[in-house]
Amino acid sequence: MNELPIIFDKMGINIKSVLEATGTKWNIAGKGTKALTTFTGGLDMSYKHLVFPEDSLFLVTGGAGFIGSNLCEAILKMGYCVRCLDNLSTGKQANLDPFLNNSNFAFIKGDIKNLDTCLESCEGVNYVLHQAAWGSVPRSIEMPLFYCQNNIMGTLNVLEAARQKGVRKFIYASSSSVYGDEATLPKREGVNGNLLSPYAVTKRCDEEWCKQYTMHYGLDTYGLRYFNVFGRHQDPDGAYAAVIPKFIKQLMNGEQPTINGDGKQSRDFTYIENVIEANLKACLAPHEVAGEVFNIAFGSKENLIDIYNKIAGLLGEGDVRPIFGPDRPGDIRHSNADISKAKKLLGYDPEWSFEDGINATIDWYKENL
Repeated sequence: MNELPIIFDKMGINIKSVLEATGTKWNIAGKGTKALTTFTGGLDMSYKHLVFPEDSLFLVTGGAGFIGSNLCEAILKMGYCVRCLDNLSTGKQANLDPFLNNSNFAFIKGDIKNLDTCLESCEGVNYVLHQAAWGSVPRSIEMPLFYCQNNIMGTLNVLEAARQKGVRKFIYASSSSVYGDEATLPKREGVNGNLLSPYAVTKRCDEEWCKQYTMHYGLDTYGLRYFNVFGRHQDPDGAYAAVIPKFIKQLMNGEQPTINGDGKQSRDFTYIENVIEANLKACLAPHEVAGEVFNIAFGSKENLIDIYNKIAGLLGEGDVRPIFGPDRPGDIRHSNADISKAKKLLGYDPEWSFEDGINATIDWYKENL
């Protein structure tokens, strides 16, 4: 391997050490594989400029879902190979259709509750981006046994398959719900409260299992605690739909949306591009931070009523007032993330503010609904 300059990015991470930790072979002169040709002026922090070995294979579980399909799309656009595992229970075939003619894409219709399917899916894989899970706090209260089987045992199956097949990095989706009733803001890793839903229990359990696989089996795992992700491909339909796509579709259809509670509850809404960045940078994270969890958000706080008013104004429906319904069981009152750990250890540097993200999201729904 040609000698890389020892370059430190603005988070103080030794880039040479990170690249060597991933087993990457580089040719600075630009011959052979994808080359990293310039280090002048520091590393460009946009994920589109991240570089992996040319023959890298990514497995995206839940790849037909909202976040998973966006990850598939981003990785394919970067020129790498993607294998998607999804049983289409909540994901949509339509999210995968644009990729089906891409020779770098393969789809396995299968269930993470089946270990053999997970073993097949992990064959030859370098990076696992584990997004497959059933979401929704209220639905988990109605279906606790299923959530345990799917979100906990399913994750354990993917972990075990990744271990047996020699996967290099295992990145998985956790959730801000693991903070429970802890009232301190901003939410900081290591400061947790009482869990408020079976969904939160499954995500906390996943974090503990991943730590065990790092500790005992040497599998590099990295947990990403998502805070209210929104953006293109998010499903606006159904009783458990997220508020942003639901508000947008209802207002576009001339309907009066419902806000659960008084609208003064707050969230750290996070645009999908920031989540893609976090996943791909975690793939390049050093072994020394494996087994850790990281808040993934923008680091801001928005009240639901302000979100509603913003969306209504952008759609020219500012005169439509929402209906205020009862609070949802298991919901937390306020959520806002401290993202300093992800910035320092993963190089996470979210570029998309809520304002930028909501404008892009509305534009997408106008074209696709």
